[in-house]
Amino acid sequence: MALSEEEIAFATDLFTGLGAVSTRKMMGGLCLYHDGTIFAIVHPEGGVMLKGAGAFVDRLEALGCTRWTYQRDGQKTTRMPYWSLPDSARDDPDEACALAREALQHL
Repeated sequence: MALSEEEIAFATDLFTGLGAVSTRKMMGGLCLYHDGTIFAIVHPEGGVMLKGAGAFVDRLEALGCTRWTYQRDGQKTTRMPYWSLPDSARDDPDEACALAREALQHL
């Protein structure tokens, strides 16, 4: 399932406070980049998700964010390095951008 233009606009608008954000469509979703570094994705089923690495993973989990996992038929579960945004950040661009900056510091 491909993303709608509204979903893409929502994600790019959410991170406007970061400055220049570029995007690239991939496998039905969208990758978000700041200065050439991917910091988030928009997944058709999971919405906006931040890339987590290092100590930032603990922070995301403390905020109640869930990790993106998937399972193909007959295979074990694959854990991807992306976590959901906290509900509060979905409605608050300042919070979303602050979390994105943290993500970028750990990549």
